[in-house]
Amino acid sequence: FLDRWIPFSCAAEQHTQVAAMSATQGGAHPQGVAQGLSSSAEDPINYRPSMKLNKALSSTGLTATKSKKNHKSGCCGFCKPKPPIEEVDCVLIGGGIMSATVGLMLKDLEPTWKINMYERLGSLAEESSNGWNNAGTGHSALCEPNYTPSSGPGEVEIAKAVTVNEQWQLSRQYWAYLKEQGLISDEFISVTPHMTFAYGEDQVQWLQARYKCLHKHPLFKGMQYTDNKAELMKWAPVMMEGRDPSDKVALTRVDYGTDCDFGALTRDLGKAFMQKGGNLLLFHTVTALKREKDGKWLLTVAKNDLGAKTVQIRTKFVFVGAGGWALLLLQKSHIPEARGFMGFPISGEFLVCQNPAVVDKHPSKCYGKAAIGAPPMSVPHLDKRVIGGKHMLLFGPFAGFSPRYLKTGSLLDLFKSIRPHNLIPAAAAGLQNLD
Repeated sequence: FLDRWIPFSCAAEQHTQVAAMSATQGGAHPQGVAQGLSSSAEDPINYRPSMKLNKALSSTGLTATKSKKNHKSGCCGFCKPKPPIEEVDCVLIGGGIMSATVGLMLKDLEPTWKINMYERLGSLAEESSNGWNNAGTGHSALCEPNYTPSSGPGEVEIAKAVTVNEQWQLSRQYWAYLKEQGLISDEFISVTPHMTFAYGEDQVQWLQARYKCLHKHPLFKGMQYTDNKAELMKWAPVMMEGRDPSDKVALTRVDYGTDCDFGALTRDLGKAFMQKGGNLLLFHTVTALKREKDGKWLLTVAKNDLGAKTVQIRTKFVFVGAGGWALLLLQKSHIPEARGFMGFPISGEFLVCQNPAVVDKHPSKCYGKAAIGAPPMSVPHLDKRVIGGKHMLLFGPFAGFSPRYLKTGSLLDLFKSIRPHNLIPAAAAGLQNLD
């Protein structure tokens, strides 16, 4: 800038030169404007050095220094160099409820740790944790029949139900703590009565025994039972309207059940994780991991967005919370605990009702008992849900088939997971469920 100042003694000479240039290169006067509008490609004002003809120019065209070529891309572009290695304390794979919870807990316990969370999609909670991809029940054994199997005529086993309920209360206490700290909101959870439905003489006897064992326990205090037709119509009009009066049916009800939008909760936990210094990386896929001789893990991570690249991460701890993607990753890790595991190509689908006139008639979650020999996944339930602030009813599940282990997975997921060590367990499991 300073070099462009002209000494006063040279002003007259410079003025003469500018006037001469204006005649040929244009200017503010009418002749100069006409000259500028009619200039040809040979005119100096339109001249630009050719990059092809002038090899002395850099690749940017900003300097006259020839750029140095980078030969680190390997022979003919095939032998690429290894990406740089980044050192972190812990890696969380997957952006669902599990990774978000573990990540936030670790940042509370080890605030100085560098923790990376990798999610292959563009947002948290897009797979199993998404509100549309789970029942949102917040399993507490208030209504789920699988936690109280029959142990004999008129008897049920409640130990599992008590354990599950205790675990649920711990989760609620942790969320209450986070709410008090201002890290999450309470919009993800709502009070929703839980009911258990019994149909037929055998199931009604089972439900009576279940109620007898549970309602005196402090965790299930307030549980109600009825087989009265008028009371049943009051509790579940959608289920009772049009039913044969001779049907033997009964219900239990707990008014303080909950419905959880785990997708909303996961996003809140992810924000809190980042507020505490956690590093969330979207559009990043962990493609390989192996244990090194010193016990640390070396991960290969591919970036999936427009700035696609591959990096390597070395860490002391790895948490795989990747849902259906977890099996393929665990197999790549070669840990012995992954041997024998395989996923079946089955899924569950639900009917959805968002008609307010119908939704308002069933403000509860109601679980039925699966038929003898049916898998636990076939337990029918009619659920009041609140997803993204919208009220609706979901009924199902209905059996589905897909070789994908994720909704956004590959049709080859099932086939990629096949190993010699999991063929026999998978075949045995299939044979045991042929009925």
